[in-house]
Amino acid sequence: MTTIRAELGQVLDGVAEIHLPNWDGIRQQVGFIHGGVVGMIADSAAGYAALTKAPEGAEVLTIEYKINMLAPATGDKLIARGSVIRAGRTIIVTKSEVFAVTNGAEKLCAQMQQTIMVTNG
Repeated sequence: MTTIRAELGQVLDGVAEIHLPNWDGIRQQVGFIHGGVVGMIADSAAGYAALTKAPEGAEVLTIEYKINMLAPATGDKLIARGSVIRAGRTIIVTKSEVFAVTNGAEKLCAQMQQTIMVTNG
C-alpha cells in the first residue's frame, strides 16, 4: 500500500476503508486510475474487514474476487469501503465498493465481491 500511497482509514467490526490520493504514478494511458490499482484497494479494504472477524493471531488470504468497473476512477482521491457479508470459521465472504471523490462528492466507480480464507498464523 505504501508504493501506491494508500492509507488505512476507518476500521470497525466487519468494515474497513482504504484511502488513495489520485497522482500520476497510478494513472493509465487515458488518465484514469489504473484498474489494477482500483482492484488492489478494493481487495485490501475487504481483506481488512474480514480480518476483524478472524480469530486472534489468524491471517486472511484472498482466494477469489470479482470486480465490476462501473465508472472511470478519477477525482481527487478514491475511497474503498469493504464489509463482511458472512463470516464462517474458515471462509469469509466480503464486498467492497470503490468511490471516486471530487470536491467531497462521492461517485461509485467499482464494486467487488470477494472470498477470503482464514489461516492460522
